[in-house]
Amino acid sequence: MQKLLITGANGFVGNYLCAELAPHFKVVATGKGERRLFFAHPHLSYRALDITSPEEVAALIREESPDIIVHSAAMSKPDDCEADHDQADLVNVDATQWLLETAAEVGAFFIFLSTDFIFAGERVNYREEDEPGPVNYYGQTKLEAEALVQNFPGPWSIVRTVLVYGDPKSGRQNILTTVAQALKKGETVKIFDDQLRTPTYVEDLAKAIKAIALGKRTGVFHISGKDVLSPYQMAIAVARHLGLDETLVQPVKAADMSQPARRPPITGFDLSKAGKVLGYEPVSFQEGLKLTFPH
Repeated sequence: MQKLLITGANGFVGNYLCAELAPHFKVVATGKGERRLFFAHPHLSYRALDITSPEEVAALIREESPDIIVHSAAMSKPDDCEADHDQADLVNVDATQWLLETAAEVGAFFIFLSTDFIFAGERVNYREEDEPGPVNYYGQTKLEAEALVQNFPGPWSIVRTVLVYGDPKSGRQNILTTVAQALKKGETVKIFDDQLRTPTYVEDLAKAIKAIALGKRTGVFHISGKDVLSPYQMAIAVARHLGLDETLVQPVKAADMSQPARRPPITGFDLSKAGKVLGYEPVSFQEGLKLTFPH
């Protein structure tokens, strides 16, 4: 059985990657601090790793010598990246370089999790080969990291995704669960109605990465949902699904909200390549909603 190492395993997506991949690989889950995994499996172990320490990265990867590395750890909040460029560079760019250097030593297949925010935000059918143009620092750092991956001497894959949602079993919230928490408390939710996304159900993303790892599929892949929705439409859907007061959901325009980082107004993916190469077929948003909030 091949060995697969995951960075960012304590995170929302990382937890689901562990659950999806452990039945097929000997998984070494790594994350900052103590283990926070909702999933246990005989093939799954956990090791603390600070990816911003090149010495720690090199020592752990050399010791474990994984066949595959899935790099999902990131500083992923755009406003935090905008407020602290140095930290964003360290976590998103430098750490990726250090992981790649030691991955090359041990001959690992490198899978990198990226984002729709590398694009300017002009349409909902971006293809893998389309020209990037990030509008915030988070997107810029992920694009720089992608360039490092594409120069990796061994096999690599880049998986870009859009606004991931699902049941936060690890305790890490996402847009749908944050809305639900606020509405349950009777709080007003102000949310954009002038942005469009193709939100991604978290298990769909994990299954796509599993298909890439099992098939050693290389190159860039766009993985998201098919439904084109505004955050406001998503929030209304949450309220209706849970029987909560949808009048508490108030639409706002991006121009009216003060945020350090700009957001691309429209992003979404053409999934043709993922469907053809990986057999990828995402659930509908309504189905994903039911899976996020099962009755």
